[in-house]
Amino acid sequence: MSEKELHYLSENREQLLEKLNQFLSIPSVSTDSVHKKDIKEAAVFLETYLNDIGFDKVEQQETGGHPLVYAEYNQAGPDVPTVLFYGHYDVQPVDPIDLWESDPFTPEVRNGRLYARGSSDDKGQVFMHLAVFEAYMKTEGKLPLNVKVCIEGEEEIGSENLYEILHDKKEQFDADFAVISDSGMVAKNQPTILYGLKGFTGIEINVTGPDHDLHSGMYGGAVRNPIMALNHILASMKDQDEVITVDGFYDDVEPLTDEDRELIKQVQGEDYEASTGVKETVSEKGYTAKEHTMARPTFEINGIYGGYQGEGTKTIIPSSAAAKITCRLVPGQDPEKIQRLLEKHVRKVAPTGVTVEVKKEKLSAKAYKVEPNHPLIEKAAKSYTKAFDKETVYVRMGGSIPVVEWIEAIYNIPIVLLGFGTPDDRLHSPNESFPLDSFDKGMETLAHYWSEVTGK
Repeated sequence: MSEKELHYLSENREQLLEKLNQFLSIPSVSTDSVHKKDIKEAAVFLETYLNDIGFDKVEQQETGGHPLVYAEYNQAGPDVPTVLFYGHYDVQPVDPIDLWESDPFTPEVRNGRLYARGSSDDKGQVFMHLAVFEAYMKTEGKLPLNVKVCIEGEEEIGSENLYEILHDKKEQFDADFAVISDSGMVAKNQPTILYGLKGFTGIEINVTGPDHDLHSGMYGGAVRNPIMALNHILASMKDQDEVITVDGFYDDVEPLTDEDRELIKQVQGEDYEASTGVKETVSEKGYTAKEHTMARPTFEINGIYGGYQGEGTKTIIPSSAAAKITCRLVPGQDPEKIQRLLEKHVRKVAPTGVTVEVKKEKLSAKAYKVEPNHPLIEKAAKSYTKAFDKETVYVRMGGSIPVVEWIEAIYNIPIVLLGFGTPDDRLHSPNESFPLDSFDKGMETLAHYWSEVTGK
């Protein structure tokens, strides 16, 4: 690879950061209709930038929801591969706003980090790709490979229209491989190959007893308390060894190989007390905390509610209670089957005297895994190491990115997850930020990678 691109990125760093700040200043919160105009503005920003870079075709595609920004570059020739680059321009809400140290949509640099909503998830990482494409076009007059760009505006609300678009427009989005930068590294400046993601599914349990709240003195002992009934159900679903006790839950789990365990062992352990505030970790019996979070299925209660929540005491038997449950899944597990098993267990253990309803989560995804020794993965690891001057580690992560499973299922192409975030980025939380080290070295990694892929 010519040093021209790296020189361009270095010489134009401040201008590129200013352009990124313009992007981050747009409050493109997808879940709130108040920001509909802002969503459109963010899509226009991307459309304009892609046109300025010099892509052959740039357009906003209607989705039934927020627009998708699509672009093509087809001038690299038939002898080089075509990559599908995916990202998203929508961001999470900023609540609670009073916990932000600076305005979430007024980017600010503090202690080597760029603070703004979307700085890490995912505007900052999307922008790095576009900046590298710009560097190639400004220095070489061309890109080293053919590129298709898919940047959506609904990732934070479940990408509810994307699957249908990818499925129905298969020829338009088809490529030799895909690259996604919507993930992170295990530590700051520790290059990390993410070769596996967990799947995702969930249910909501609603327990109803009396048709209105009752006086606990008059009816206690005669009427089943829905909160107690719900607690009974929940307590029966996982034991003290963090083993999920739902019949059949582990039947299809792809076991960890010796290679998997060795790769996980090589990853520097996270300081959980520093990053979470907990004093000790817990994990499934027979597995380390790293093995459990990266490569074993989980069952979590995300919310539980019912009864009186105000100050003081209100002596009632509440009329209802509910809980939201999600499971992260591993290769071999089918989300719909897991939902059925969870529902069967709930109905099996539900106490008498209450009505129990199970609502299945609409958004689900299967786990994804690519072989760590795939040539495209090895080239990515080499590129990371060049840029960060540190050996790349290989990990599987506990997060889920549904579009990864969709691309694999529809197109049957390898997917390279080139993430540059860090554990301290505070994704989805107040004071989201992105290290400027990741910004600089991430762009260098991408420039190296396109060179490695094309041999140029």
